[in-house]
Amino acid sequence: MQIDQQAWKNFCLPLRRWGAENFQRYILMKVTRRCIGVMLTLLVLGASLAFTGGKSEAQSFCPRGAMPYVVVHGDTLSKIASRYRVNWRSLASENRLANPNLIYRGQIICIAGVGTHGSIPIPQAPRRPAPPVGSRNVFPYGACTWWADQRYFQLHGVFVPWRTQANAWQWVARAYQFHWRISSRPLPGAIVILQPWVQGASRMGHVAVVERILKNGHVIASNMSWGRSPWRVTYVQFAPGPGVTFIML
Repeated sequence: MQIDQQAWKNFCLPLRRWGAENFQRYILMKVTRRCIGVMLTLLVLGASLAFTGGKSEAQSFCPRGAMPYVVVHGDTLSKIASRYRVNWRSLASENRLANPNLIYRGQIICIAGVGTHGSIPIPQAPRRPAPPVGSRNVFPYGACTWWADQRYFQLHGVFVPWRTQANAWQWVARAYQFHWRISSRPLPGAIVILQPWVQGASRMGHVAVVERILKNGHVIASNMSWGRSPWRVTYVQFAPGPGVTFIML
């Protein structure tokens, strides 16, 4: 019996050694395969990101000398081309547009020749010419028109530009003619114009200058040629309403 046990031990020991060695080889092989799989996945992912990144950069930036234009709602290729005075066919070709009739909001269109040294000017909104102003006070001293012109100059540094057809009641029409601002609401420092017989004005109307606006919307205006002291500056309260206009440069 002892001989049989010893023989069994001699048989099993090499078998165990063989199993342990092969088990280690098996584990090592599995780990190696797993590492190789992870490395291949990372390589593929990196290549994909590089490709998409390069594609995004190519779509987001225009070549030197070309201006990027971002398409907005309502744009068409012909509208963009007309705005920048280029041919829409050339624009489609330069941007490799398969269908020139199909552009989408947020798309970047490269317009050649509008860069730093480009020859195509970027369109700008036309500037409205500045309204004209006067160089001196042409009204007779003591008249309400003289004071309104003089006081406006003290506050804003300019005289009114109209010299003819410039009775007090006509200042609204002159303001329209010379493109001054006209409002039915009071403005600080504005000229207030009363039409004939409105709030105590004479048959020629009246002009004064707004010095202060009250909480109720009425104004305190400085005047000459008003009431019993025509040669003195007086301060009178007027209320916005029919026949009352405010003008300002």
